Amino acid sequence: MLFIGTFFICLFIFMMQFLWKYVDEMVGKGLEVSVLAQFFFYSALTLVPLSLPLAILLAALITFGNFGERFELLAMKAAGVPLLKIMRPLIIFITFICCVSFYFQNVIGPIAETKLWTLLFSMKQKSPEVDIPEGVFYDEIDGYNLYVKHKNRKTGMLYDVLIYNFEKGFENAQIIKADSGRLEMTADKQHLYLHLYSGEQFENLKSQNMSQKNVPYRRETFREKHAIIEFNSDFNMVDAGFMSNQSRSKDMKMLQAGIDSMKVLNDSVGRVYYQEAMGGTYKPTSTVLSKQDTVKIETANLRFYNVDSLYNVATLAQKQKILSTAVSRAESAASDWSFKSFSLLQTESSLRRHMTSWHDKLTLSLACLIFFFIGAPLGGIIRKGGLGMPVVVSVLIFIIYYIINNTGFKMARDGKWIVWMGMWTSTAVLAPLGAFLTYKSNNDSVVLNADAYINWFKKIVGIRSVRHLFRKEVIIHDPDYVRLPDDLRKLSVDCRVYADKKRLKRAPNYVKLWMNDAPRDEEMVEINDRLESYIDEMSNTRSVALLTALNNYPVIPVHAHVRPFRNYWLNMLCGIVLPLGLFFYFRIWAFRIRLSKDMERIIKTNEEILRIIETK
Repeated sequence: MLFIGTFFICLFIFMMQFLWKYVDEMVGKGLEVSVLAQFFFYSALTLVPLSLPLAILLAALITFGNFGERFELLAMKAAGVPLLKIMRPLIIFITFICCVSFYFQNVIGPIAETKLWTLLFSMKQKSPEVDIPEGVFYDEIDGYNLYVKHKNRKTGMLYDVLIYNFEKGFENAQIIKADSGRLEMTADKQHLYLHLYSGEQFENLKSQNMSQKNVPYRRETFREKHAIIEFNSDFNMVDAGFMSNQSRSKDMKMLQAGIDSMKVLNDSVGRVYYQEAMGGTYKPTSTVLSKQDTVKIETANLRFYNVDSLYNVATLAQKQKILSTAVSRAESAASDWSFKSFSLLQTESSLRRHMTSWHDKLTLSLACLIFFFIGAPLGGIIRKGGLGMPVVVSVLIFIIYYIINNTGFKMARDGKWIVWMGMWTSTAVLAPLGAFLTYKSNNDSVVLNADAYINWFKKIVGIRSVRHLFRKEVIIHDPDYVRLPDDLRKLSVDCRVYADKKRLKRAPNYVKLWMNDAPRDEEMVEINDRLESYIDEMSNTRSVALLTALNNYPVIPVHAHVRPFRNYWLNMLCGIVLPLGLFFYFRIWAFRIRLSKDMERIIKTNEEILRIIETK
């Protein structure tokens, strides 16, 4: 039911977008309800394959988001049911939806496209309803311009009417001015019946003598005048034959047949054009010169002669003739090749459109399955149900898909990319994303957990968290206040020895830094482990003063002051690439200085805690 609801919502959105594109073709033409119903029905059928992927994405996000939000997904995983097994029934259902999408595109789609575009073309051809506005010229009636100053909408009477009739041409224009009038449609809806009252008519009479300065005209005064104007307002459906060559009106079998025939046509026409070129414009000139059969030249090729010397010895008249002949032949050849190029490009464009339509039927059907493998794991990761976050995420993903798919389609259609490459670009981009999200969701990854990225950023920049220790409600084991003072004093000595031994305040040697084979600073790790164990033990205290002092201990990143990578050769490569090596060098130097301050802070805090323990 959720999928059905999201499908009709998506279909309605796409239909509204399609309607706004062609609303100008329907407004003001008095179309019958049956015609509009056909328009919406056929447009809905053509938009079903486009609505299915977005509906599947949104429904999968909401469904698995609800599972995650109510911890149902967690309960199923805790029971030993993997994510792919949970998704298995829906994978079967979505596979069926893919087949339905393909059926719509291959069987129903071409018929609906033919009906829809035939209907749209017929709607464009239909004349608009006669609704003459007030105070402006109305030119929707062919050959006429009407101006009405005032209009009584109840009675249909027009006042202060001015009519320009250009049916006989501009030079024989008729101008009619009337005090009032009425315009009616005949019963057969083929003509307009015009009634005019109390007015005058002016008509120019075209002069037969071009030298005549004055053009005669005819003036007529009338009390009542009636005229019939041809105006076909019926809706006439055009022949659907004009869609027979369009790729959108063909199924895959017809598209493949059209592709094969156009390839053969292009190849054969190309060979003919090549033979014409080699046998005409670019063929060496065959000439026979004979004088008593003593001199005979069968073939004359320009590359065997010094053309400049032949041209220089010619007379001025011969040079002019040569140039004019050359220009004439070049223009004729250019015009001929321009026409042939246009013919080939038209066939090539139609061929690419057929090929894009053939691939589109497959990619759009497969997009349903890909969007499910994006939406289902993504819903389990973000764990947000309802129509809030899922709608935002699904719209963003679909916009990305639409941009990639539309870009690839245009590149393939215009011949800038190989057709299969352009049409399968969106699939090649989104399929790995679906596999990645499915893998991460199956392993309960925090790929979309903002805290994980914030912590990673803090680690890179060097921002540390602060300790927040609070008094525990239940304490099982109290700290060993007898042993702890000696341990803290020993820790202070080790921190001071470590700081002096490592010379943390000095700049490290650049070469030794990258060539050092030790991946970790074991001494620092050992000191930090001891510190954390003492803090964990002393956090069981009931003393507020001691807890406050414990919060002064620093949180030490034990690997920040050593080489960035654990692999020796990666570190060597980092040191060789000087810009990257300098960045890490100064970063390590800054962390060493901070670690030196941390050692001093640990010693100072130990002394403070020793005073607190001694006063207990």
